[in-house]
Amino acid sequence: MQLVDWDLAVATAVRLVPPGPRLELADATAIVDDLRHLAAQAEQHVTAYTGLPAGADGVGFAVVDRPGWIRSNVAAFTDLVDPLIETVLDKRAKPIGPVMSVVGPRATGVEVGALLAYLGTRVLGQFELFGPPPTEGNPGGRLTLVAPNIVAVEQALAVDPHDFRLWVCLHEVTHRTQFAAAPWLHEHVRSLLRDYISASDLDPAALMGRLKQALRGVGETVRGQSELSLLELVQTPEQQAVLDRVTGLMSLLEGHADVVMDGVGPQVVPSVQTIRGRFEQRRRAGSAFDRAVRRLFGLDMKMRQYAEGAAFVRAVVDAVGMDGLNKVWQSPALLPDAAEIRDPAAWLGRTGAPPAITA
Repeated sequence: MQLVDWDLAVATAVRLVPPGPRLELADATAIVDDLRHLAAQAEQHVTAYTGLPAGADGVGFAVVDRPGWIRSNVAAFTDLVDPLIETVLDKRAKPIGPVMSVVGPRATGVEVGALLAYLGTRVLGQFELFGPPPTEGNPGGRLTLVAPNIVAVEQALAVDPHDFRLWVCLHEVTHRTQFAAAPWLHEHVRSLLRDYISASDLDPAALMGRLKQALRGVGETVRGQSELSLLELVQTPEQQAVLDRVTGLMSLLEGHADVVMDGVGPQVVPSVQTIRGRFEQRRRAGSAFDRAVRRLFGLDMKMRQYAEGAAFVRAVVDAVGMDGLNKVWQSPALLPDAAEIRDPAAWLGRTGAPPAITA
């Protein structure tokens, strides 16, 4: 049984998402070519800055429009999540009734589609972890850039298109480099997802109880009186423990990418300071509705992950250098948890990372 009607989710999202900036075909083609070229450049810069190995050149890379991003993400999650949910449902002593099995997936499909339509206008790029699996010489996954969103933001910020596109590529290529340096990360993330889904309680009565509690918390979140996202409001205590591990990992990945893009930036992106300033201002701005949606769906939490993760990476590099930080990519046991992200000294003490050698 499906808990989400994925076909309906795609249809809903594609219908709701706006097309993006209007461009002539020749201009659109030139932008795609430019992004491909800049992504290749970014890989060289990221490798030189981090000392980490690059992925296979030109493998697992795509420039897409908004509907393409939606379809790609749904396809990946369908292949990965549905079998895990089936396993959880098979363990249930009491089956879900026929009405819930029909109405539930369709209602959830519409809701997921609406969220995808919202996100489909905001995602600039993404390393699609659940894309092609890793093979020898290829870190797996797929680096995806959403061309209309990149163009829309560079126009809104009135920044140099070449600089902005390279700046975005630096961030997304860093994610691909992380997984190339640590091929075990693919299975580790899948393991965390399995643990999270397995810890769910799909009993209708229990789920309804959590939803009633969530409805009381949603109002506080929307009004800015609470920082809890919808996911946090409905999850079980067991899921919260898994989410703490996920938060530590995501903070590391996002913070590391932010540090790399800004570290490389001054040498290859002349207007990086202008871009960063205007981009951060845009992140903080937005309508009251937009801010409420960001809080409700945990997007503000993602922004905190960027900031906390970047602070962790900078503190570790200051203490033990880039080579010392790169120890984190050796095994799951060396990943920081959420508490260590906020306390880099605790991670340094636990892992015994060697101090940086200075002249």
